[in-house]
Amino acid sequence: MQSQMEQQRVIISDNLCQTLHEAVAGCPHDRLMVLVDETTRQYCLPVVSDFEYMQGAQIITIGATDTNKTLDSLSHVWSEMQRFGATRHSLMINLGGGMVTDLGGFAASTFKRGIPYINIPTTLLSMVDASVGGKTGINFGGLKNEIGVFNNARCVILDTTFLQTLDAENILSGYAEMLKHGLISNEKSWAELLTLDLLDNLDNLERLSSLLADSVAVKQRIVTEDPTEKGIRKALNLGHTAGHAFESFALEHQPILHGYAVAYGLITELYLCCVKTGFPQDKMRQTVNFIKEHYGKMTITCDDYPRLLELMHHDKKNEGNDINFTLLGDIGDIRINQTVSEEDIKEALDFYREC
Repeated sequence: MQSQMEQQRVIISDNLCQTLHEAVAGCPHDRLMVLVDETTRQYCLPVVSDFEYMQGAQIITIGATDTNKTLDSLSHVWSEMQRFGATRHSLMINLGGGMVTDLGGFAASTFKRGIPYINIPTTLLSMVDASVGGKTGINFGGLKNEIGVFNNARCVILDTTFLQTLDAENILSGYAEMLKHGLISNEKSWAELLTLDLLDNLDNLERLSSLLADSVAVKQRIVTEDPTEKGIRKALNLGHTAGHAFESFALEHQPILHGYAVAYGLITELYLCCVKTGFPQDKMRQTVNFIKEHYGKMTITCDDYPRLLELMHHDKKNEGNDINFTLLGDIGDIRINQTVSEEDIKEALDFYREC
């Protein structure tokens, strides 16, 4: 496994054939495998399969969507790697969204005690979040990302041409993580993100690509400073304590995209920021209004609070019996390790339902 302190290379490419060739050549290997899901096999694999150096690559396919980010899918990938004769000197390319890069990264990190892998994220969400930072894993026991390891890809290649394959919902899902990055970064970035009318600009990738580069730089800076989430990397958890609870709850009923869960988590946690750490109400309202306009809402009732709280108690950031949040005193004013009472969380859920 790579050193956890080794900085991960993130390449924003305008020539995928050349960039990937250099990345593959930089990882001498005896066998090359490509992990895709059923969707990216159809829409994204053809983009790379004709490259000369990809001839002979073994394709491993898993089911699409987060419901397949499971131990069964992981076992299938390991079995296929064995069937293809993979060794400690083989190479894995993960071509897909966050589910593929998370599960594929974990499969590569654990097979033969670890083989190198390259991530090519194909969704906005995975470009800005899941594929960068060395977090790998699967869902387990009804909980998001319960099992996994920190292990960087040899490199991450971002090619925004893949965004042309996405529908509006998947663009919005990734944009929620970009909005989070703006909130933890600076007022200029946050304000610029709120001015982009996504619904009218889905076909114009140029500005979105520029914002993406800025957003990835925010995450890279934080991850480089704190690779294994001992301190400031917890800033990236803004919106995720409540968000992961919403997402796990939705998996039990009607699954929602990760970014939508994060957006709903931001509404809930920005309320807590106002109450607990003095976040300005006008900035909270501006952010909440943007989310309401673009993301709608997931319906919950008071009867759902005990289950949501139970899911929050399972969050990996917690210590003891306390529920741990990352909050903000203002844009860019990060307050990690903030414990919040269940009563305050219920108030925040009331705010989410009523806003």
